[in-house]
Amino acid sequence: MRFRSIFTTSAGILTSRIFGFVRDLLMASILGANIFSDIFFVAFKLPNLFRRIFAEGAFVQSFLPTFIVSKHRSVFAIAILIRFFLFLVASSVLVTLFAEPVTRLIAIGFGEESVRAAAPLVAINFYYLDLIFLVTFLSALLQYREHFATTAFGTTLLNISMITALLLFRNEEPSTIVYALSYAVLAGGALQLLLHLWMIRKKGLDTLLVGGLIYLQRKKESIREDIDRFSRAFFPSVLGNSTAQISSFIDTWLASFLVSGSISYLFYANRLFQLPLALFAIAASTALFPTISKLLKEQKTGEAKSQTRKVFWLLFALLGGASAVAVILSEEIVRLLFERGAFGINDTENTSIVLVMYIAGLLPFGLAKLFSLWLYAMHRQGEAASIAAKSLGVNILFSILLIVPMAAPGLALASSISGWVLFWLTVKAVGKELFLDIMHAKYASYALLFVMCAAVASWGLKVMIDGYF
Repeated sequence: MRFRSIFTTSAGILTSRIFGFVRDLLMASILGANIFSDIFFVAFKLPNLFRRIFAEGAFVQSFLPTFIVSKHRSVFAIAILIRFFLFLVASSVLVTLFAEPVTRLIAIGFGEESVRAAAPLVAINFYYLDLIFLVTFLSALLQYREHFATTAFGTTLLNISMITALLLFRNEEPSTIVYALSYAVLAGGALQLLLHLWMIRKKGLDTLLVGGLIYLQRKKESIREDIDRFSRAFFPSVLGNSTAQISSFIDTWLASFLVSGSISYLFYANRLFQLPLALFAIAASTALFPTISKLLKEQKTGEAKSQTRKVFWLLFALLGGASAVAVILSEEIVRLLFERGAFGINDTENTSIVLVMYIAGLLPFGLAKLFSLWLYAMHRQGEAASIAAKSLGVNILFSILLIVPMAAPGLALASSISGWVLFWLTVKAVGKELFLDIMHAKYASYALLFVMCAAVASWGLKVMIDGYF
């Protein structure tokens, strides 16, 4: 596993986030904040939620380890592809037929007129899930070949497609703009699919898929055990990958009982917290996962430890440095990004406090994601799901305990506490010996030095800024 794979994935995520920020700015200026923007966000919410839970997390973590150990990989891959795709197409048709009841479920506060307006858009946007599943399936095959650039940068195509729609239809009625955005979502998914199909052919993986189609009927009994193994792993993975979404929903619900603006403080601070987590932890785990799965399958545990050790200290340095910068410069970061228009000085101060509480959990969440790869690679998805559920329980408990004395910052701190619990339980599950072995690496001093330099540089910058203003 090369560090280039990590930085390639990280660069792709950063590029996508930049275009996403441009998209949000254009959407705010062209569409505004009104019933039409609410309708679009509701329409896109359901496929985006399923994408995050099933496609990006649960599927890859279940499919890839089983694919690696399968004796009939091509047949197994095609069998899984057909099952999932037919199920998603059937689901999309049902959503189209019953669009209004589905819309009422995901937008409880909408009136009848708003539900009727949103229902067609809900039906259109749901087909994005079909496309993005195919993209995720193909990206899993590319990950097996340790190719990450296509998937990393391909996610930008969705934002580019939506930006194009906003620019082309910027002078139209809002009702027309939201339809243009919905079709742009499908166009973005189709562009990602075409890009992945092109790379699959370039990498010679198209022959694997064709072979799977040819021999599917003849060898379907031979892969029954692989299908069962995948099924046993998939549903626990769904639980493990949905806890973050459940936690976010609960935080939003609890924050609705606090003073006005609390939900926004949590939203903006969490957006900043998620950036280094995605750039470093998610990028590293995505790049490392295929390597760890292959090495453990070949019983090369020592080499798997060595690869994990290198990435561990790289993550420690990057996440530790990001934490130091974010804590020291929290107010300056929030002011630079958000303080304009209706977002005032008081909002900056409140959001920066919430950000500091979230950042306390950046390191444990990132490192826990790294060690959880061992559980998924060893087909211990059920254990990983149990750990995630316990972490969620801790989050809910401390959210209830801290909401009264600390308000919104208490909810963010509860999330960080659950992150430390998640890290401790994950390390305990994979083995303390592995953790201690990694801690004694030669990279430790370099990582600690990097974090210290980041903290000193941030403190110096803060002093300069305070002195200037």
